[in-house]
Amino acid sequence: MALPKRKHSAQRGRKRRTHWKIKKTNLVPCPQCKQLKLSHRVCLVCGYYDGRQVMEIKPKEKKKKK
Repeated sequence: MALPKRKHSAQRGRKRRTHWKIKKTNLVPCPQCKQLKLSHRVCLVCGYYDGRQVMEIKPKEKKKKK
């Protein structure tokens, strides 16, 4: 098994890792309700995808205080 003759410097390792970045999520507005959603996904607010309703969204019930 091959072993390195010398230790890599910290700068060399950091240069190699410069491309390890987290990408920003691509949000697009929903054509029905104009809320931001992930592209190519069902809108979680209105339930529409590609101009038709594919999921029925029930309104959340408010909790009563005791």
